[in-house]
Amino acid sequence: QVQLVESGGGLVQAGDSLRLSCVASGRTLSGMGMGWFRQAPGKERDFVAAISWSGGRTKYADSVKGRFTISRDNAKNAVYLQMNSLKPEDTAVYYCAAATSRTTCSFFGCAGKHEYDYWGQGTQVTVSS
Repeated sequence: QVQLVESGGGLVQAGDSLRLSCVASGRTLSGMGMGWFRQAPGKERDFVAAISWSGGRTKYADSVKGRFTISRDNAKNAVYLQMNSLKPEDTAVYYCAAATSRTTCSFFGCAGKHEYDYWGQGTQVTVSS
């Protein structure tokens, strides 16, 4: 079992930055692909970013490329999402997820919701215009 807890969300203005954190317990994240997803009210949960177990490979949704950066610290059992130049359309609940059983996710990162086995409870990010 892996427990994931996100933090760092909040209310900011357009153009501001936030750094989300996801800390795991119950099992080491080493070897796992990790991802961030987001869900706006009335919408599907969408892919934001993913990272390989080593941190050497990352993937991003087109909507956040160049503004968001995913990183991880396996020694701290944590994954981060640095969000810069925030826009009102980034408003959503942000979820951290762990892929424990797919080798492709571990080595390359994965963008599909179905490829993740564990999810956090989410942290709200609200960007005002």
